Amino acid sequence: MFKKRLTEQYPEEKKPTAPRFHGRHQLNRHPDGLEKCVGCELCAWACPADAIYVEGADNTDEERYSPGERYGRVYQINYLRCILCGLCVEACPTRALTMTNEYELADRSRESLIYTKEELLAGLEDTMVDSPHAIYPGMTEKDYYRGLVTEAAPGTVRQVAVSKGETAEGEGGVDTAAPQEAAATFGPEEPAAREVTQ
Repeated sequence: MFKKRLTEQYPEEKKPTAPRFHGRHQLNRHPDGLEKCVGCELCAWACPADAIYVEGADNTDEERYSPGERYGRVYQINYLRCILCGLCVEACPTRALTMTNEYELADRSRESLIYTKEELLAGLEDTMVDSPHAIYPGMTEKDYYRGLVTEAAPGTVRQVAVSKGETAEGEGGVDTAAPQEAAATFGPEEPAAREVTQ
């Protein structure tokens, strides 16, 4: 009441956000590039707006996305429903899901506000190799959470993602085994990007 009024010339001048600001979500990676998400779906259960859809799958030695037994094969956040409360972040047992300071989520289409796993995954740093790839030699899942893995092992290469239609020659295909559908959130018939006209 007695403070000087602050007028922002947005969007030309943007006020910096607080460090704990609740903005767009991010799926984090381990230091070697493997994903932290284990597909447990606790974030989806905690969401009061039913904005998150997760579908877990089992890792294999030929195609490993996370150090543990499972990973999040399909991960979607519907920002048409999300209220940015952060309950999903509190529920995550592996700190795979965090919130960034990005708040400019407005767009011209409803479809673009349904973020997929590829859009939410954190970028790769210099010491990382994109998943899927083998676990660090001599390490276990627990070693990852103890912080013993600090970078990708020398000679680590990305495995062929068979579940995403890739071939050994590196040709990409149609992802028939892992469709980005959200049956619980968006309806069993349609992919999430199309089920937005309700």
